[in-house]
Amino acid sequence: MARTTVHIAALIAAGLALSWAANAAELAPYEITGDGIPDSLTGSPGDAARGRALVLARTTTCILCHSGPFPETRFQGDLAPDLSGAGNRWTASQLRLRLVDAARFNPDTIMPSYYRNDGLVRVGRNFAGKPILSAAEIEDIVAFLAALRD
Repeated sequence: MARTTVHIAALIAAGLALSWAANAAELAPYEITGDGIPDSLTGSPGDAARGRALVLARTTTCILCHSGPFPETRFQGDLAPDLSGAGNRWTASQLRLRLVDAARFNPDTIMPSYYRNDGLVRVGRNFAGKPILSAAEIEDIVAFLAALRD
């Protein structure tokens, strides 16, 4: 009986893991209007504090190329635009599209398309078919960048 319970638990866990993996690769639908994506990918505004943490995390790579009003962060990048005043330069809609698919503006950009899972090149096997960031993470970063005003 105990062995059967363990097998059932293992099957349930495996099923949940497969379900999660499939959902992780699914993208929320969005519509591009002009030079932006006007509607939130999640249907609600992001959290600017979480967005700030994501921008400064070396794992999401923003700070490796961008600099900004982050005096506590050493070794900020200088390959991409300074994020200071981003909310003055771009609307939330424009920021969202730049994060979702930066290559739409410049096909030669080195900035990753953070919310695409197809048509990408040089993608590691473990990351193929998956977006780099979730819809919620995109919205968090949009909320933070839109709040950066001079």
